[in-house]
Amino acid sequence: MEEHDGESGREGSGGADREGRKDGNGEYRTGGDGEDRKGGDGEGTIDPSQIGERDAPPVEEAPYKVIFEANRCIGAGKCAEVSANWSLDIATGIAAPERYFFGEEDLAHNVRAAEVCPAKKDRGVIHVVDRRTNEEVAPDPHGDGTLSVDW
Repeated sequence: MEEHDGESGREGSGGADREGRKDGNGEYRTGGDGEDRKGGDGEGTIDPSQIGERDAPPVEEAPYKVIFEANRCIGAGKCAEVSANWSLDIATGIAAPERYFFGEEDLAHNVRAAEVCPAKKDRGVIHVVDRRTNEEVAPDPHGDGTLSVDW
């Protein structure tokens, strides 16, 4: 079980501390692995908008990214039908993107892949995120740009 002192942003487990950070509202902390975590519950929930950012190309070069809930992929292959960035592995039955970070030139077909994904009762498991704003471009089921990742 992790311990957390609400002021310093330090989290510990078994005596080994990891540095963290909190925003002005105490909502986010960064664990020792560099991934942002939503705080307050001691669970260390990952903020989906920060996935992959540690090793990402600069935002100026690739302002969009894909967040893919591979564990919820049902293997329909509709993403691969509409986007050159997506392929379906016949052996595993799981789709996968060729690139997770991309520019304007690849936005339309990745958005289409997100929109046609039938997983999660047509809510989809492919999420296209504008890295400049951390808003979901597609499928955006809430209509307000909030990420619809179920983690």
